[in-house]
Amino acid sequence: MNDNTAFNEMMIHLPLCTHKEPSKVLIIGDNNDDMKEQALKHSCHIKDIEFGNLDLLHSKNEKDIDIIILTNIALDEQILANISRILKNDGLITFASKSFSQNEQQLKDDLLLAGSKFWISMPFRFGHKTSIIASKKYHPTADIILQRSDLLDDLNYYSSELHLASFVFPTFIHKALTGISKR
Repeated sequence: MNDNTAFNEMMIHLPLCTHKEPSKVLIIGDNNDDMKEQALKHSCHIKDIEFGNLDLLHSKNEKDIDIIILTNIALDEQILANISRILKNDGLITFASKSFSQNEQQLKDDLLLAGSKFWISMPFRFGHKTSIIASKKYHPTADIILQRSDLLDDLNYYSSELHLASFVFPTFIHKALTGISKR
C-alpha cells in the first residue's frame, strides 16, 4: 500500500460517510482510476458523481451540490466563493492542506479560510498527508454514518475506526489550532 491508496480512500470515504444523504458529488482535480473506483463504491446511494476540473464549479446551478472534493486544488477565496454558490446548505467540502510540521501557517490559513464559510473546519491526518473537511451541518466524528462506512468492501486503508482516529492530534498541535479549527 502507498500514500496514494490512503489519499484516495480517505478523501473519498471520509466525506461520503459523513454527509447523511449525499446525492450530488463533485470530485475536482486529478482523478486517477483508483479514486474513481473508490467513489463508485457509493453509487448505490449517490445519484450523481462527477469528475473534472475547476470548470465544473462554474457550470453548476446554485445550491445544487452536496459534497465537493478537491484532490489537488489549493483552496483560495475565489474558489471558495464558487463553492459557496453551488453547495447546498448542508453541504461539505474536503481538500488537501499541509501538515502542521510541514507548514503550520498554511494549515492555519486554510482552516481560517474554510472556517469563514463553514460551521465546522477540521484537519484530519492519514499516512503522511493532512487534509481539511469543512461542513455546514454534519460533524465528521459525531455524524459518521456507520451503516455506510462499516459496509465498504475491498479497502486497504480506510475504516470507521481510522475515520475517527484521523482527527486526533498530539496535544501541542491541538492547542495550537484551538480557536482556528472549528470543531
